[in-house]
Amino acid sequence: MSNEYIAGACNIGKGEIRRRQFVALIGAAITITTAITLFTTDQSKAARLSIFIPAMIFAIGFVQSRKKFCLAYGLAGTFNFGSLGDVKRVQSTEDRKADRKTALSILAQSAMLAVAITAVVFALPL
Repeated sequence: MSNEYIAGACNIGKGEIRRRQFVALIGAAITITTAITLFTTDQSKAARLSIFIPAMIFAIGFVQSRKKFCLAYGLAGTFNFGSLGDVKRVQSTEDRKADRKTALSILAQSAMLAVAITAVVFALPL
């Protein structure tokens, strides 16, 4: 694992990665709880589409932790390898551009994962 900023590839350290893993766990728990509630109560099949929001929370945390790249930091032109909250500014315009591109890619990957989870929940015959 890299312990330094790499434009468009790595903008968070261990503490920040753990924070994103925690977000993914919370998102997974909310997704599972929501799915169980939808299946065990008398909800319309269309109500299953509501699973998208918690699935997106899970997906964003998961993808960020796997990529070692924070979506928000990438869009803001910042990075953090120190203690939590010790955010530094990216100086190079080219590096900020690479970070924005990676951040948008992470957003797209997260959305596709959340759509896939939503589709599975929607399609289940329960």
